Amino acid sequence: MTAASAVALAGCGSDNTPTANASGSASAGSSDCATGQISAEGSTAQGNAMDAWTQGYGKKCGASVTYNKTGSGAGVTSFTAGKVAFAGSDSSLKDTNQPAADKRCGAGNKAVDLPMVVSPIAVAFNLKNVSKLTLTPDAVASIFAGKITKWNDPAIAKSNPGVTLPATTITTVHRSKDSGTTDNFAKFLDAQSKSIWTFGTGQAWKAPGGKGVPGSADVVSAIKSTDASIAYVDGADAKKNSLVIAALDFGQGAVELSTDTIGTAVAAAKVTQTGSDIKLTLNYGLKQAGAYPLGLVTYEITCQKGLPAAQSKLVKSFLTYTSSDEGQDAAAAAGHAKLPKDLQTKVQAAVATIS
Repeated sequence: MTAASAVALAGCGSDNTPTANASGSASAGSSDCATGQISAEGSTAQGNAMDAWTQGYGKKCGASVTYNKTGSGAGVTSFTAGKVAFAGSDSSLKDTNQPAADKRCGAGNKAVDLPMVVSPIAVAFNLKNVSKLTLTPDAVASIFAGKITKWNDPAIAKSNPGVTLPATTITTVHRSKDSGTTDNFAKFLDAQSKSIWTFGTGQAWKAPGGKGVPGSADVVSAIKSTDASIAYVDGADAKKNSLVIAALDFGQGAVELSTDTIGTAVAAAKVTQTGSDIKLTLNYGLKQAGAYPLGLVTYEITCQKGLPAAQSKLVKSFLTYTSSDEGQDAAAAAGHAKLPKDLQTKVQAAVATIS
């Protein structure tokens, strides 16, 4: 898969500016089609969903949406600089970013956060002769903090009776560039194992040691090529590349990563809505039975008002498609989980206000 996911069909200009077409509109799921061409960029965590969406929407509507998987920070920077029509981000806009994003939308207009993709984070590993593993949050925190260094450590063995664990040194793999996936993984460790994980949160990896690689695809490659390694990686990428994923035990037995278990955790999130701006606060410390709270909800960040008319129409049409049942089904088929129904309804109503 290339870094840019694009479908270029009829009605597209030769650059990244939208072009209009008077041929009328057709149905795109529950939305009216728009014509033209827009670019977006950002989160790699939602990359597989974007691949499915740009292709599906392009086939329906004859328009082009190009999504470059450059990372959340780069996406927000490009959006605020006016280079793309929307940004994909693993975190909602922070107070420090909001003024610049609002300014990009023009005087009196607001940039809005629209949660769109539910993406679990996998703890993936490559360990010879071991195909199934259960880890407690304390064990995960200790491994990535450098406090557990051997695979046969008693804290790992205790959760895996009957599994022969080698005395091999553990190689941890993390993201070397600022990453929303890193931020959400650190929030999980901080909430579940604060006494062990003393490095705080944030998009930059702060723990010592380990192997740092730039993006999600690089993490996948490092895990595949390194025996005795372990990493946190976007769940859709882990499944797409057939990585072996550890189950997590929060005190009530092993919880496998699945669309249902991450969906249960997201349904327990706190939703804060101001007008058309919707932000979620996930409970990373959740210990509910059947819930997998290691994940993230990625956002599309755009202008509620203030984009050029043709560009705004295409953004609204595309995001109406992504938030529709059809769009959410496509995201689930790509390895993500669907938005909980109540949240999906809120997002659809917010997208409808884009003009």
